[in-house]
Amino acid sequence: MKNTLKFISALLALVVVFSACNKADNLTKVDALPVYQLGTSPVLSSSTATVALMLADTVRPVINFSWTNPKYSNDSASTKYILEIDSTGKNFAKENTKTVIGLLSTSLSGRDLNGILLNLGFRLGVAQTIDVRLISSYNNNNERYMSNVLKITVTPVADPSKLISANSSVTCTLANAALPSNTFSWTPSFSGYPAAVTYTLQYDSAGKNFVAPIDIAVGASIFTKGLTQGEMNVTSINSGIPAGGLGKVEYRIKAVTAWGATTYSNVVNVTIQSYIPILRVYLPGGYQAATGNGGDWDPGSAPELIRDLRGPVFNSLYYIYIYIPAGSEFKVTVGRSWAVNYGGSGGVLSSGGANFSVASAGFYRISVNITNMTYNITTGRMGFVGGATGAGWNPPNVFPTYAMGNAATNLFVGLSNFTSGGWKMIDNNAWNNGSNAVDETRSYGTPNGDGGTLETNGNNFNDYASAGRYRVIWDGRDVNNVKYWTSPGTEMRVVGDGINQAGVNDWDPGTSPQMTYSGNGVWTISITLKANKDIKFLAGNAWGAFDYEDNSGQSQATGVAKGIKWEGGNNFKTPTAAGTYTITLNENLQTVTIN
Repeated sequence: MKNTLKFISALLALVVVFSACNKADNLTKVDALPVYQLGTSPVLSSSTATVALMLADTVRPVINFSWTNPKYSNDSASTKYILEIDSTGKNFAKENTKTVIGLLSTSLSGRDLNGILLNLGFRLGVAQTIDVRLISSYNNNNERYMSNVLKITVTPVADPSKLISANSSVTCTLANAALPSNTFSWTPSFSGYPAAVTYTLQYDSAGKNFVAPIDIAVGASIFTKGLTQGEMNVTSINSGIPAGGLGKVEYRIKAVTAWGATTYSNVVNVTIQSYIPILRVYLPGGYQAATGNGGDWDPGSAPELIRDLRGPVFNSLYYIYIYIPAGSEFKVTVGRSWAVNYGGSGGVLSSGGANFSVASAGFYRISVNITNMTYNITTGRMGFVGGATGAGWNPPNVFPTYAMGNAATNLFVGLSNFTSGGWKMIDNNAWNNGSNAVDETRSYGTPNGDGGTLETNGNNFNDYASAGRYRVIWDGRDVNNVKYWTSPGTEMRVVGDGINQAGVNDWDPGTSPQMTYSGNGVWTISITLKANKDIKFLAGNAWGAFDYEDNSGQSQATGVAKGIKWEGGNNFKTPTAAGTYTITLNENLQTVTIN
């Protein structure tokens, strides 16, 4: 029995050994993983520790950088290197970089380095220091090593544009002021600078060395500027060359980086035959804000005077009809700045002189002659004169009976009866004396019809086809085209959906009630109105007739005069409470009052 057990035990041991050997024979053999050695930090060096850039250096290498091999376990042709540059002590917080693959050196041209320095905000011509280091890595940015830091003294240089003028001489004329005259073009400044450069065309008269240049804005990354004959003419006159004369103007390009580095191009000269331009005159003063004419003493928002277009006083005589509060002071400027301004006393205009003023509030006609240096301030008014009017051809009869209403600055509205015999509008009680002086009377006429341009001291208006009452508007609000408007003034109706009277249909001119004319441009009516509805005023019994709309912002206030307008606008809003109201429409003053 004991022997049997020994046999079985031996047999089992043999099976285990066999099985073990058989299992080992079925394993797949795996090669050992390769071992990659870590790289080392590169050592950076430069060809120089000082670079004082000069304009001649812009295209050639001015500094070379080289470094030791970091000995990565890869093909060195794929190793990545990043050269970082920043102001000394900034810890590369705003670094400028250059990337190199597979090489152990690189260089920077003068323009490359100059662009980097300007991007760091360095001042032109001033020696400053930069820190430079190198970062190495695999091409996928793994295993990055930083080199030592080099400190290099550098001096950035101005790199100006090269300016070219298409023409060396130009002739400018008033008739062709809007046509092209000359084109300036230039190469980029600070080539290599990575941000935008802003350019300005500057000019001054020849030989003044740009002590006080005048700027023409161009913009960023723009390399050409064309000027019309009018604009070239302005550069000539602004440079001190007398208008209508021949002179030479110098131009240059100013270039400025985002950090304020500034450089100037070469200077080009252009000889200009100029013309006498249209001068524009304005009336800034302490009255502006209170009268809705912009900000006080602001030429930029001040009303413009009308230019007298008659040949003998062209570009000399200017005038305006305007309301001035009591005690207000004002001056005149040529252009919308204080560069050329005039005041004066006793009728004598003087450059930079004392402020003008008026003692009493009212409408004034203010006239200035900037050539013979005279001025006049008188009552601003307009009236009807002529054989077709009640005043006849006798100016002393015009005011006040045949006066027009002062509606706004350079705007008169009047109603009057006309027959035959011709007529004009006149702003004084005496005829023009032919003096062309600032205090002369101005009369107005034209053979042209409604909307026609007025002639100062010109032809009479034609007679109306039928005698009767007519509305006339003297409109100088466009100072470039003083004109007139006329329409029948026989009736005025209240039209809208706010009328609560039997037989009156909404928005039906034919059934709408008529107002009563009481003279001097005043119409009245007593009428029952609905609340919060719309009305307007129509000078006829059908649409297409002259009409008035709201100029008060649709105010529903009662008992106060509200502005009206005839150029088109919103309807008037009726009061918030229904009831019977008296409406007074004053065309002379361009107001409506609902009581």
